Amino acid sequence: MTVQRRSNFIFFNLHDPQLLSLGLLAEKYFADDPNTCLLKLRQLAELLAQMLAARTGQYASSEEKQYDLLRRLQDSGVLPREVFQLFDEIRRAGNAANHALSGDHRSALSTLKLTWQLALWFHRTFKEPNYKSGPFLPPQPPTDESAELRAELERLNQAVTDFQVAHQDVAQQLEAAQWQLREAKDERSFWEQLAAEAEQAKASLEQRLVHQQAIATAQPKSTVVQFITAANDAAKAVQLDEADTRKIIDQQLLQAGWEVDSETLKFNKGARPEKNRHRAIAEWPTESGPADYVLFIGLTPVAVVEAKRKNVDVSGALQQAKRYSRTFKASSETTLPEQNWGNDNSYRVPFAFSANGRPYLRQLATKSGVWFCDLRLADNLSHALDGWYTPDGLKELIKRDEALAHDKLANTPFNYGFELRYYQQDAILAAEQAIGTGQREMLLAMATGTGKTKTCIALIYRLLKAQRFKRILFLVDRSALGEQAANAFKDTRMENLQTFADTFGIKELEEQTPDTDTAVHIATIQGMVQRLLFAAENTTPPSVDQYDCIVVDECHRGYLLDRELSDTEMTFRGYDDYISKYRRVLDYFDAYKIGLTATPALHTSQIFGAPIYSYSYREAVIDGYLVDYEPPIQIHTELSTNGIAWKVGEELKVYDPRRNQIDLFKAPDEIKVDVEDFNRKVITESFNRVVCEYLAKELDPASRQKTLIFCVNDAHADLVVDLLKKAFAAEYGSVDDAVIKITGAADKPLQQIRRYKNERQPNVAVTVDLLTTGVDVPEICNLVFLRRVNSRILFDQMLGRATRLCDAIGKEAFRVFDAVQIFDAIQNMTAMRPVVVDPKISFSQLAEELVAVTDDDARSLVRDQFVAKLQRKKRHLSEQSAQDFETRAGMKPDEFIKKLRGMPLSDVAAWFTQNPDLGEILDRKSEGSATPIFVSDHEDKLKKVERGYGNAQKPEDYLNEFRAFITSHSNDIPALTTVLTRPRELTRKQLRELLLELDKAGFNETHLDTAWREMTNQDIAARIVGYIRQAAIGDALLPYNERVDHALQAILAQKSWSTPQRDWLKRIAAQTKANLLVDREALDDPDLVFKREGGGFNRLDKVFNGELQQVLEAFNDSLWQSGAA
Repeated sequence: MTVQRRSNFIFFNLHDPQLLSLGLLAEKYFADDPNTCLLKLRQLAELLAQMLAARTGQYASSEEKQYDLLRRLQDSGVLPREVFQLFDEIRRAGNAANHALSGDHRSALSTLKLTWQLALWFHRTFKEPNYKSGPFLPPQPPTDESAELRAELERLNQAVTDFQVAHQDVAQQLEAAQWQLREAKDERSFWEQLAAEAEQAKASLEQRLVHQQAIATAQPKSTVVQFITAANDAAKAVQLDEADTRKIIDQQLLQAGWEVDSETLKFNKGARPEKNRHRAIAEWPTESGPADYVLFIGLTPVAVVEAKRKNVDVSGALQQAKRYSRTFKASSETTLPEQNWGNDNSYRVPFAFSANGRPYLRQLATKSGVWFCDLRLADNLSHALDGWYTPDGLKELIKRDEALAHDKLANTPFNYGFELRYYQQDAILAAEQAIGTGQREMLLAMATGTGKTKTCIALIYRLLKAQRFKRILFLVDRSALGEQAANAFKDTRMENLQTFADTFGIKELEEQTPDTDTAVHIATIQGMVQRLLFAAENTTPPSVDQYDCIVVDECHRGYLLDRELSDTEMTFRGYDDYISKYRRVLDYFDAYKIGLTATPALHTSQIFGAPIYSYSYREAVIDGYLVDYEPPIQIHTELSTNGIAWKVGEELKVYDPRRNQIDLFKAPDEIKVDVEDFNRKVITESFNRVVCEYLAKELDPASRQKTLIFCVNDAHADLVVDLLKKAFAAEYGSVDDAVIKITGAADKPLQQIRRYKNERQPNVAVTVDLLTTGVDVPEICNLVFLRRVNSRILFDQMLGRATRLCDAIGKEAFRVFDAVQIFDAIQNMTAMRPVVVDPKISFSQLAEELVAVTDDDARSLVRDQFVAKLQRKKRHLSEQSAQDFETRAGMKPDEFIKKLRGMPLSDVAAWFTQNPDLGEILDRKSEGSATPIFVSDHEDKLKKVERGYGNAQKPEDYLNEFRAFITSHSNDIPALTTVLTRPRELTRKQLRELLLELDKAGFNETHLDTAWREMTNQDIAARIVGYIRQAAIGDALLPYNERVDHALQAILAQKSWSTPQRDWLKRIAAQTKANLLVDREALDDPDLVFKREGGGFNRLDKVFNGELQQVLEAFNDSLWQSGAA
């Protein structure tokens, strides 16, 4: 007769005999040997992971540790987080059984059910996406089963019976699939046959895995993309019952530092809170029913937990936890927290949690993660966490008094050892106000060079001193910025001559774990990714409460695809991967997030929201806190103008970087390379030599003014260093120390950066983008672009390297040398453009507009532009770009065009919000250094050098456009009318508004100075008001400082002044030279000498016998009297 047997793993006969063997053996051993059952389940999971790796082209060897393999698979995107969790639970249970040589039936049954769900996921991913499994088939019970185990097995058997009655058709199909297990005539022959098949499969396993790996590697990338989609779809079908969910939650609470076991540490089994212990006691009774867990710190209940199955909405379940908090019963065994919570909602336990064991997924936020609410204030909102609070974390939270902290902040002046400018104070107050209203993400946008670091330090100091936060994570994206930040914290004096580091404990980059008294921990994003997502086996990851505030410096990072990545950054597969991990780090901690950037990107706004405060580069120039750049000096050579071309049949040199070899070919077709691809697709020494020879005539290697040159890549930087040294030598003699390469591949780059910053030589730094962000060298007065970039953010960061003031060398403006027409290519993208020109819009810009524009007509127009541009672009996509497009869009360009045209406009905005990097992919112009590169021997020569005035081709054109603007708007702009008719009444506020209006129209003082100098060969420095009056009413154009000196002499000659009065008049004149005018607002400005030393307007008015306002008006009037001219 046949043997009656069945298995949960029967579908493995469609995959691999060894998988089926391990599943059957695990079920067989359950009754008599739960330890061996657990070991077999661990082996089964290990084999599944290896097969998963092989089928996706990621198999390394059978020697790779399971934990490392799982981390790798998760990082590559092929292993969803919730499935990783199943693998990890099985691994832990198997390891415990292996090391302890023991295992109980409860653990074996739970792990058997988890493995069954894992097996179903594997089957649905690779074979049958819609496979219906029916309920779990319980194994044969042990002879000595406990009451709890007997009840669980009876429940599972009843579920099978109920399913068979309710779903007879599916049950019959499943029963038929089990038939092959009954073919053996007796038990012994069945297991002998199974063992033989398994042994044979085991012997050939490595060979089969390697073969599968080879097949997967040869498949197109789209196949892996399809698998990732299937894996994520299958993960949605994973179903855990409440017992399995409790097991996972138990493990999570245990890792967070709680004493927990929902089967044994239960109220009805006598579990009670104890002093000096942190217990999660299950099934704690309340007046409205038993709570799944109550968390106790000593005898004090601090949190109520509601645990649900995976498919239940976790955020909604929080209401049940809140109810249990209200109805918690006090007793002699517990000590309720003090009820000084500032509300009347009668909660007795301060915190509520709900969870279903599922790891946090932003896309399924309400159905995943650990939901949390601080019940002490009625307006506290609930939110999802990526894990559980530790006992210490809840202790700190209980002690915190947010209302008191905000009262302290509101009454704390900005009296520190350094001056904070008005906009820095405004930015800090905006952040504090946002935090006070419960806003958990915020963005501060401040132009490069306006003191973001000082703003940061003051903000962090205030938040810590007021005890609003306990520990702040200061995140940077490069170690150089981390080192710079650490030095700033250690050197900045705050109060009573004490530095920040004297007051609060700081941990620097090399220290991974903060101490109890650490208030600020500086870390790189890469380092935190390593600690959170790639932690070594058996190490405890940081807790979600380790930091309660995160400050991210230079948080834009929107230009990754246009950068040459360092070795550290190569751990990210690209823009999308970087942003995904960046977001994971920020989401992991239960912390307020404050981002600081000079150039907000689309993804930055998605993470931090729209800026709560902005201070732009143009505003900073107008306020005198940054210097402007002169119209760019555009260098045109014969080759850059006409391109480099080879005729059909002409001999062509091609450099293969993979073999480091130059090959000769006959050009099969006419080949032409334009300047945007110089030094990227073609190596042209002649072009670089011509540019370097011109630069050598314009740059003085002995000057205190420093120069920064941006190159395409490291090899290009080497070439430019060599050519510029030779050009300098020809022009000046030996100047070897003047030029240095500072890139990621350079020797000791951080040391080289310090040399360039602090020493007279080197004077010229050649880089790729190591110096594009966060490295401050105020002496930089010249920027040279020998590379094109496709990112507005990167371009602005490059310009930002030279915007800082440097009074020590008399820096008033900086020069930009443009050898690759970068301004023509990118001007429409940058907020720092000096002149408005007709845009040549990129895909990235169109994508941003599709999200930002709210008017339907405008959004429809932008969509049409995107589609039309893509219709042209799709035929020219490289293989790599086409694959990347399909990966991101999930379809080919033609399909995407059709989908985009049919989408509702609101869905278009939502789609591009979720996929912000599609534009970056389509804007790419180069496929990397592995592509063979042409080598050009074409001779080049300088053709012309001209200034870039936007639409105006010549300086006189620019001045004529300015004159026309002033004439046509003299009655439209109130401040302009005041300048022309009543200059004595002009205020600083009016002047600032006027300068911003002119700037929008493309006119600024630096460009006017340059245009006048180029047209007349006279360096007038007449200042903006002088140019306005000259253009409108024909005032003589005189140096402004000369006008001020004449006005001062006229005022001094009017009467006999006292010595203090004469001194203050001279100071007013000096400040007028610096800031164009002095009014009452200027006299009360804490940044200026009048307030610091003179006490402000009211006190100085007494010095002038109550006539100070009249004196100021008379002084300003004298500036523009014909006599002053």
